This record gives sequence, structure tokens and C-alpha cells, in this order.
Amino acid sequence: MAWDMMTLLLLLLFLCETQSWAASKPNFVLLMADDLGIGDPGCYGNKTLRTPNIDRLARGGVKLTQHLAASPLCTPSRAAFMTGRYPVRSGMASQSQVGVFLFSASSGGLPPSEITFAKLLKDQGYSTALIGKWHLGISCHDPGDFCHHPTSHGFDYFHGLPLTNMRDCKLGEGSVFTAAFRLLVLLPMQLIALALLTLVVLKWLGLFRAPPCAFLFLFLLATLLLGLLLGFLHYFRPLNCFLMRNRDITQQPMSYDNLTQRLTADAAHFLRRNAETPFLLVLSFLHMHTALFSSKDFAGKSQHGSYGDAAEEMDWSVGQILDVLDELKLANNTLVYFSSDQGAHVEEVTVKGEVQGGSNGIYKGGKANNWEGGIRVPGIVRWPGVIQAGLEIDEPTSNMDIFPTVAKLAGSPLPQDRVIDGRDLMPLLQMRTQRSEHEFLFHYCNSYLNAVRWHPPNSTSIWKAFFFTPKFSPEGANGCFDTHVCFCYGQYVTYHDPPLLFEISRDPRERNPLTPTSEPRFWEILEAMQEAAARHARTLQDVPNQLSLGNLMWKPWLQLCCSSLGLSCQCDREDQDGRHSP
Repeated sequence: MAWDMMTLLLLLLFLCETQSWAASKPNFVLLMADDLGIGDPGCYGNKTLRTPNIDRLARGGVKLTQHLAASPLCTPSRAAFMTGRYPVRSGMASQSQVGVFLFSASSGGLPPSEITFAKLLKDQGYSTALIGKWHLGISCHDPGDFCHHPTSHGFDYFHGLPLTNMRDCKLGEGSVFTAAFRLLVLLPMQLIALALLTLVVLKWLGLFRAPPCAFLFLFLLATLLLGLLLGFLHYFRPLNCFLMRNRDITQQPMSYDNLTQRLTADAAHFLRRNAETPFLLVLSFLHMHTALFSSKDFAGKSQHGSYGDAAEEMDWSVGQILDVLDELKLANNTLVYFSSDQGAHVEEVTVKGEVQGGSNGIYKGGKANNWEGGIRVPGIVRWPGVIQAGLEIDEPTSNMDIFPTVAKLAGSPLPQDRVIDGRDLMPLLQMRTQRSEHEFLFHYCNSYLNAVRWHPPNSTSIWKAFFFTPKFSPEGANGCFDTHVCFCYGQYVTYHDPPLLFEISRDPRERNPLTPTSEPRFWEILEAMQEAAARHARTLQDVPNQLSLGNLMWKPWLQLCCSSLGLSCQCDREDQDGRHSP
């Protein structure tokens, strides 16, 4: 009897210790939108786009008004978010015009050597899940190694799109490859047609009689090009636009029917299943990247066309997650973060003139460039009882800051074998300090250092110096509409010597570059920023370029397919209620 009593007491003591440990560990819900502009949510000034749940989150927490993406493009920005490091450190910054992964069967991705916040939290006993978009690669050498996959980077559970949403994923929405089609198919077809016409005219004039094999060769070449184009258009969607649950394909090609509802239900189920243990949920929305989509409950309901419909559906999803936290009485022990991977894509305008990109508010530029509109994004952090509600902070912060913030709160030491560029946000969020720990921030356009931001100690000024800027087209536009995105080098940019200097704290619209005449300390300021850039460059190491052309290209041997019937790749194993999370 005494032995049984002792066993019972030890069991109770163990349970109490376990519950005490769990209670001391905060939960994390990190909500990441795709291409959402800082001018889109109501809490950032939008009067016509309805975002009541994002606004509710802001009222209950801190709104960051100078929150900056580490890159103005999806793949490098998300790499920085996950690792707390500039993407150039992990090789996730391109040296070519293509700055993101476009094929699921590419060999590049977030290297296995990189440490994500999910890995750190998993080691601390957290249940971890990523639901939605990944866009950081799948496999390295064979389709079964999954070296870049979320489950190889600390996530116990993954349900979503391993690549990204794009126009080619939705029938009738056009293609991101239009320019490539013109260059690689339409232009050669025109040249072939011109060659055929020339041979016919020369033969008719009696000036030259081409052998029949010449006509046959040109005809076969045209047929080959046309066949390749039709094959690409037919197979791209199933080969690249598919959903996975962990390492298994569940829907190929992906269906947009109630997609947000399915992913949201799965996220809610994950929260319910893990309510008694510390958890990390990253809900990475496919909204607002084109192709735009929304369910019948939201289609046609907003004042901003298909973009507004999608934004309001995403806001609904945010509300569902907040409601589940309230239902489970977890809100007071959960840090919730909401942001976007970069600014709105202002060049997203259809051939019919419908604007399908969002609003970057008063800020210049947008996605794919480092004007403020491309990198200044919504940043909201809520933790009731720990972070004061209703605060607004205008200090420079970065999406890289989430890594050290989450790690420290979870009780995990930071890796000591690498540079971590993010800074712990908690002293700033709790008003224990009035200043950001970022004296300097470096803005990259792919792998090229584009600009430096400087917030000097004991000063309210924030300076920003550009080494080059994109050439907007057509002239006078607010983006690179002729190329659909801005590029980072060569004929597409203007280099500045001396660098183009702005005082962002007084000129956030970046309309009035300073000169030695208008700013007496002009040369002193630039010297300090250039020295900082040089110091930063010395901390960089040569690493394999994950976005090299060799790593970007489609590799048939890496292609994932849910069927064995060649490239047909058709299946639907999605449970419509989305309840599969562990």
C-alpha cells in the first residue's frame, strides 16, 4: 500500500512538473501573407478594404510601422525569416534575373546546414507545423532525399504548397513565363516563318532554288518549338502546382476550391490537438500572390475586385485562428505575429486593366525593389498581458528579428557557429528600450547590396543610401511595368556615385534625395554608411548559390508525381475538412 502511494505521489509530481514546464513555454503563431502591401490592412490606414481581424490583432498588440523585409522577393525573404540571417549568407540570393524558385523539381533550396527557428523550438520540445506556402525547395539529388523540405527543417508537420502560387497554377489566369515564351518560342517562330517566306520568294524569282530538305528542316523546327510550348503549357500545372501533407502529395494539380478554408481548418485542428503542449504554428498564406482566388463566400464581395476578395478571405482566416486561441484559452500564453514577405506587387495588372496588386500606401515602389514600398511591410505582434495593447513603434525592425525573439522566449540558445542578423524584439515591444538594436540594416536586391539604412545612436534621424536604383518603366511609372518586376543589375538599373541619400525619418516617400548643399553632413553620413557596408561585407562567406541557373532549372529526375503514369500526375487525396494535422 505504501509503495502504491509513493508511486502515485511520484506520478502526480511528474505531471505537475510537466504542466509547469508547459505553462512556462509560450506558444507561437506566426502568420505570413504573400505580397500584401502595408497600405492594405485597415490598421495601416486603408479605409475601404475590410480587415477587421488583422485590425483586432493590432488593437490587442503592437503595430510596427517600420517593419522591414530582409528582401523584396519571396524566396530570399522567407529564407531570412526562417533563419534570422541575410539570405546572401545561406546562398538564397540569386546572381541572375530569376530570384525565386519557379519549378518544384529544382535542386536548390534552403541548405540542410541552415538552422531555422522551427529546429530550435523542436529541440525544446515544441510541436511544430507549417501550413501553406514554403517556396524554399524540396530535394537536392533525388526525389526521395527531401533535403530542403519543411520536415527536414524542424517542422513536425507540413500541409501546403511546396513551391508557390502563380498564374500558371490557375487555368485562364495567364503565365509568369510570357516574356520567356516570346523570346524562346514566338521570336524563333517568326524567324522561321521569315526564312520560309524568303526561300519561297527567291525560288519564285528564280534567284535561288533551296533543296526540299531545307523546307522540311524549317517545318520540323517550327513543329518542335510549337510542341515544346504546348507540352509546357499542358504539364506545368500538374508538375508544379500541387499540395503535400508531410512528404506525400495529396492533390495534383492543386484545386483552389475552398483552399483557404481547408488550410485554415487544418491549422485550427493543429492548435486543438496540441493545446496541452507548447507549439509553433506557421500559417503561410497563399494570398495575395497571383493567381488571385477566393471562395464563393468572398468572391465579388469587396470594393477592390479579386484582390480585395482574396484579402478579405485571408483576414477571415486570421480571425478563425484568433477565435480558436480564445476558445482554447491560449491567447494569454501565445505570441501571435502577422506580416508579409515583401511589399505589394504593383506591376500586377491584367490585360483588361484590372489591378491585381495591392497598396503600399504612401511608399514608393513595391515587390522586387528596395524602395520603401518593396520592403516596408505590416508587422503586428500580440501577446496579452506581456506586450501592452495599442502601442505603435516606428523603430527599424526586420522579419529576421523573429528568429532570435522566438528562440529566446522558448529557452533556446542561439547558434554560436554563424552570424545571426536578427535582434530580439522583446525589449522594444515591452518598452524596456526606446530604440531598435539595428543601427544598420542592409537591403539586398538578390545578391547585390542595393542600399544601407542607418539609425545613428542618440539621433532620431534614419538615413538610407542607395548604391543603385531600378529604372522604372514606362518613364514616370511607380514600377517596372515593361518587365513585370524590377531587375538588379546592368541596363535595368542606374548606379549612383555618390550614393543616393535620403533621410527616411523626414522623407519616407523617398522623393527628395539629399545633396552636399541641402545636408551639411552629407559626406560624413555617406562615409559612415559605406564603412558599415564594408564591415558587413567582411562577415560574408562564400557559399554555394542555391539560386544559380543550374539549381533553378527543372530536373526531370527530381520531379514528384503522385502516379506512375508518366507525367500525367493526377490525384486528389485531400480530406476536405482539412483535419489531418498531428
